[in-house]
Amino acid sequence: MNAWSHSRRRFLAQFVVGASAVSLAPWAFAEELMRTPPQTEGPFYPDKLPLDTDNDLIIVNSNISPAVGEITHLSGRILDARGEPVRNAAVEIWQCDGTGVYLHTADSSKKKRDTNFQGFGRFVTGPTGDYYFRTIKPVPYPGRTPHIHYKIKCDGKDVLTTQCYIKGHPQNEKDGVFRGLRDAAAKACVSVDFTPMKGSRIGELAATWDVVLGVTPHQA
Repeated sequence: MNAWSHSRRRFLAQFVVGASAVSLAPWAFAEELMRTPPQTEGPFYPDKLPLDTDNDLIIVNSNISPAVGEITHLSGRILDARGEPVRNAAVEIWQCDGTGVYLHTADSSKKKRDTNFQGFGRFVTGPTGDYYFRTIKPVPYPGRTPHIHYKIKCDGKDVLTTQCYIKGHPQNEKDGVFRGLRDAAAKACVSVDFTPMKGSRIGELAATWDVVLGVTPHQA
């Protein structure tokens, strides 16, 4: 492992530790948490997973060229139906690159894909249920508003597939999948703020989204 790669992994580890410390506040009204609504997986879950499936989608393996897009630090917690943190939940995300192309042969074979963007990442939660990814702010492509796909697995079983959206994006209400959520509260539940990261000199963003499972892990 070269010095750059070691530094990168140390940064990611420190970020996760910091995020965990911030989110340790107890959920006093856990019974009132709204469960995250399921959303379609869509046609572009990677048909061939990349060799690099870590939680940094900006850099592929030890390449030095970053992906094109607005760098976003995406974090949150995985909670069960009681509002308790879920440990050892495998959180998978996938999204199109900065030009709207997915890591899927049905899409990338027709268009030029940003090969510096990993397109897919995975993170396993610790005792506090925290997850963290470094990715890009999602972009629209024909027929869809910007979004990031999520799949949560517990004990090797799929327990939730969903999507998150940019809060207030003008294309949201024109998007068929987003509009499929008839309830305003459900729409709000999957809408996430992407805000400038304090202190960043390169215009990085931060987004936080807690995912509440509809079942406890042992029921999945």
